[in-house]
Amino acid sequence: MLNRRHLRAKVLQMLYAYHLSDDKQFSTFQKALLKSADEVYEMYIWILSLLDEVSAYTLVDAEDSANKHLPSEDDLNKNIRLNHNTFIESLRLNEEYIEMKKKYKTAHVFDPEVVRDIFQMLKKSPEYEFYIKSSDISIQTEKDIIKYIFKTIILKTPGIEQVFEEKFINWPIDKEVLKAMMAKTFKNFNSENPKNNKLAELSPNWVDDREFMVELFKLTLAHSEEYQSMISKKAKNWEAERVALVDTLLMRMAICEMLNFSSIPVKVTINEYIEISKEFSTAKSNLFINGILDKVLADLKMSGRIHKFGRGLSQ
Repeated sequence: MLNRRHLRAKVLQMLYAYHLSDDKQFSTFQKALLKSADEVYEMYIWILSLLDEVSAYTLVDAEDSANKHLPSEDDLNKNIRLNHNTFIESLRLNEEYIEMKKKYKTAHVFDPEVVRDIFQMLKKSPEYEFYIKSSDISIQTEKDIIKYIFKTIILKTPGIEQVFEEKFINWPIDKEVLKAMMAKTFKNFNSENPKNNKLAELSPNWVDDREFMVELFKLTLAHSEEYQSMISKKAKNWEAERVALVDTLLMRMAICEMLNFSSIPVKVTINEYIEISKEFSTAKSNLFINGILDKVLADLKMSGRIHKFGRGLSQ
């Protein structure tokens, strides 16, 4: 599920795009920012839909085998247990899943060859052989084979990942969120009553997270000159063009958080942006960002501009 670090990363990406764009319409980029979050959920529904289609492919495979010119006994009695997998059947009856499939138009969007390739890889695996021969029909066993398809085939087959990369530009980054959402889904689906099995949420509290993301983007842009002035005064030995744009944006965002988000501890803010810099910027950026932010923070405290409220928070 999306957490605050993921949200900060998305704001960073949108600020970067804004900086490089000739179009400086805030509404355009705010819409794109929210869409980038929604695409995480769309990706999640696509994955569930793909697992659904792979399970249903057992029927196609069985029919193809039975229609051979001289079908064997095995050809005529293909095991189609996967199509009746408890997890998959509960998913197919899940009202939210049905609604989201319509919203994102995921019904049969995958190239039949993609579904076929996944099933053929699955069919050759010892995990699938064990599954179709096992008499264990527990929900855990039913979920284990679906987990195997997701983790071992879909996420580790370059050709299949490419399908998602072409559809979702942030797939390499959002994939970690997707894994968490799928883990939550497997945990949630424990009831024989489909109505009791819930899909994963995009975030634990999307209303608050949405506001955080939009406000961080809006305020960082609105006060970019002020925040840049604070940074420049503490980076006098660095020429402006030598400071990576990503580093500059991260420091502006951090200052914005320190000044405008009273419930987030300063230490948390600084640590978060240092960690994000390790993923999105240069090898030594985290040390540079940490040094500048410490100096800026000292000035802000001295001038009494840091106000933190809530249990365990102090100026």
